[in-house]
Amino acid sequence: MPKMKTNSGASKRFTRTASGKVKFKHAYKNHILTKKSKKRKRAMRNAGYVPATDEQRMVLLLGGKV
Repeated sequence: MPKMKTNSGASKRFTRTASGKVKFKHAYKNHILTKKSKKRKRAMRNAGYVPATDEQRMVLLLGGKV
């Protein structure tokens, strides 16, 4: 059986934590920030975690075992 390839797009956007969770950076934080509220921008600063329902799919895209 050949090795499974990592999805290169997913590897740039998601990272695995030591506990096995999948972490991502929030979108819409690059430009046109003047119209976005302080609260919204502050919330986007923190990393998000992929929900448990999608976690298994993300792990497969990142080339890991489920």
